[in-house]
Amino acid sequence: MHSPLSHRVRCRQIVDSDISSLADLLTRGFPIRSRQYWLNGLARLANHPTPIGFPKFGYVLESDGMLVGVILLITSSIQTANALTVRCNISSWFVEPTFRSHAAFLISRAVSRPDITYFNISAARHTRRTAEAQGFSRYSAGQFVAFAGLQRGTAEAKVVEVEKTLDVPFEPFERDLLVGHSGYGCLSLWCETAEGAHPFVFVPRMVKGVVPCVELIYCRDISDYVRFARPLGWHLALRGRPLVLIDSNGPIPGLRGLYFNGATPKYFKGPERPRLGDLAYTEAAVFGI
Repeated sequence: MHSPLSHRVRCRQIVDSDISSLADLLTRGFPIRSRQYWLNGLARLANHPTPIGFPKFGYVLESDGMLVGVILLITSSIQTANALTVRCNISSWFVEPTFRSHAAFLISRAVSRPDITYFNISAARHTRRTAEAQGFSRYSAGQFVAFAGLQRGTAEAKVVEVEKTLDVPFEPFERDLLVGHSGYGCLSLWCETAEGAHPFVFVPRMVKGVVPCVELIYCRDISDYVRFARPLGWHLALRGRPLVLIDSNGPIPGLRGLYFNGATPKYFKGPERPRLGDLAYTEAAVFGI
């Protein structure tokens, strides 16, 4: 057993040659996930278009040539209609028990840039106070569960999958986002109207391991989902997904469903508060967490 007092510990960026050992470490840290799960996720991260100057995978703690801690980072350039911003999703933070005294050093190295917004979308209950002590603030308190097939909605639209040819205007960067997430196994859809195409991305989920549902991880604004709730809801319900999980801070006006306070709260640190309805290029899609 390694002792952090008798062995030198250093923090460094993850490199390609770490992948096999890193999968072993992550499997020990998160035994609910298989080693192959981590290998698949790391392969996706290897192909992710990380902005120049940022770590491709994240950071590890190393002691005498052995990996004893890890924090994965998914850094992305996010295009909107008005700007291009860089943000970083903190994912899968684990340190071997005998090296926990170095855990704070690992996280401080990972979130060292004041000009970048970092966010954590899967903070375990026992880590939330630690996150807040490190300067993270909660931006989503819970989740609203919408009943997909029972929504009224306020607009009609034709729901089409991203592979289909559109006959109305659309934003090319949004199509790239939808296509990229379709490659992760997400359900990428357009709501086609006379005015143009509106993008939506959902991740397939299972509630309690039994009830199939989807989680909304991208739209321009939550109000867009409310507006197109009826056609989207029927499209999802007819495909065996009767529930839609939506990050929120309370009941969502215009939707039928239930709000669960404290369900998967989400945190951020940095100059720009993340908006609800945008988990594009995060572990929700890349790793399916």
